[in-house]
Amino acid sequence: MHQSVLLQQATASLAVKPDGHYLDATFGRGGHALKILENLSGQGRLDVIDRDPEALKVAHEMAAEDSRVTVYSGDFETVMSEQLSPGTYHGVLFDFGVSSPQIDQAERGFSFQQDGPLDMRMDNRQGETAAQWLATADMDEMRKVFWRYGEEKFARRIAQKIVDTRQDTPLTRTGQLADLVAEVNKVFTKKNPATRVFQAIRIHVNDELGQIERSLPLALDLLNPGGRLVVISFHSLEDRLVKRFMKQQARPVRVDRRMPVLPDDMPCATLKIIGQAVKAHEVDDNIRARSAVMRVGERL
Repeated sequence: MHQSVLLQQATASLAVKPDGHYLDATFGRGGHALKILENLSGQGRLDVIDRDPEALKVAHEMAAEDSRVTVYSGDFETVMSEQLSPGTYHGVLFDFGVSSPQIDQAERGFSFQQDGPLDMRMDNRQGETAAQWLATADMDEMRKVFWRYGEEKFARRIAQKIVDTRQDTPLTRTGQLADLVAEVNKVFTKKNPATRVFQAIRIHVNDELGQIERSLPLALDLLNPGGRLVVISFHSLEDRLVKRFMKQQARPVRVDRRMPVLPDDMPCATLKIIGQAVKAHEVDDNIRARSAVMRVGERL
């Protein structure tokens, strides 16, 4: 069963106005969306985005039952840049990462817990699968992906093992890849040795960090003055991007005191950081979400 992370905290941080207009940019299975709708009046509106076909089915069912909901299909970067209007929202919510239903479905290939095809695409109707990437990427590219997105210490050895193995046996199943990584990484830890490699491939195949980095400025532009940006991240690479973005947007402009007159178009801070980062393990009993961190900013 899917549990939305930081459900109460995220909704409270949005400071939902009954007649406001809100965007859930990562709909998932709609937990946050339902909570936002509970706080909206009949005049309020909620737009939701997702690119996962299963998530979109749930979203369209919700929209069919509630006229306040509008569904956008696609990745959030493309939808925000091409279909939504700047300055129209009172709040934007991001809940990054993979959802529990995606992990639990073996055929989606996100997890090594069950054997399934090496897919890992958020939208499994288009794009390169994990298996296709593993079949064509050279050793150095794989090494960089495993290290950069998974911080995998055995990145080079695992990449070389993949190159050697695929000459005779294509890697097409999650179980195959997990077993291969375990052959290379024999260091005992609480985590499965394949965890970092699977994370890295998923991030790469879906361009997750690139999407986040390009979409945060778009989300800020979508907000009205006083509108809230609420972002939930699930690992340090995501949170690092969010933290850096918010700090940059909240940073006061340095002024050269020797200037006799300041220019009229002097850039100023565009965001006010609200409170401290909230860590899910302190307030949430969802085991899969213990690494989650929520950050909140308000449009100036």
